[in-house]
Amino acid sequence: MSARPRALRAALALAASVALSLGAAAPAVSAAPRTPAAGGEHGWPHPDLATSYEATKKYRSEEKAVADGFARTEVCVEDTSGANLGGMGYHYVNPANIGSTDPARPAAVIYAEEHGSGKRRLVALEWVVPDAGQPVPRAFGRDFDGPEPIPGLGEVYSLHAWIHEENPAGVFAPYNPRVHCGPCPEK
Repeated sequence: MSARPRALRAALALAASVALSLGAAAPAVSAAPRTPAAGGEHGWPHPDLATSYEATKKYRSEEKAVADGFARTEVCVEDTSGANLGGMGYHYVNPANIGSTDPARPAAVIYAEEHGSGKRRLVALEWVVPDAGQPVPRAFGRDFDGPEPIPGLGEVYSLHAWIHEENPAGVFAPYNPRVHCGPCPEK
């Protein structure tokens, strides 16, 4: 289990607070697309990731994510431990999806800023499940990370899926060494 930095807890707390204050969320995606075999077209380690991809590819448009109930945030999450793990990016949280392990209903869509342009691109998804004393949640054939505290939500389990941008650290790694919140580091 990896330690969740304060910046991430603050970003998720801010996103959850903003999202919860916006009122009713949009309805969840209703139809699940067909799923190819594991590996499939993208080489992902679990076939349900294709369902996640199909359900969220429309969020390449940041405006569509916001229109569907994902609250935009201005807090970018990056590893500050000195381990140079990279970043996560900007978490846009949909409060209606917190607690879901449904591949088509992530709690957050995550964006990274395109350096120099100020535009954001969809890079990953995150599922967040409050710890209510249940067994560790599972999705995509693996356990969630955690539990870790997030202000406003309490102890939660989380799972990232880097399916909109490749992550050299792995599909389910929390951080991506290619994502940064400030100026791009020297190569």
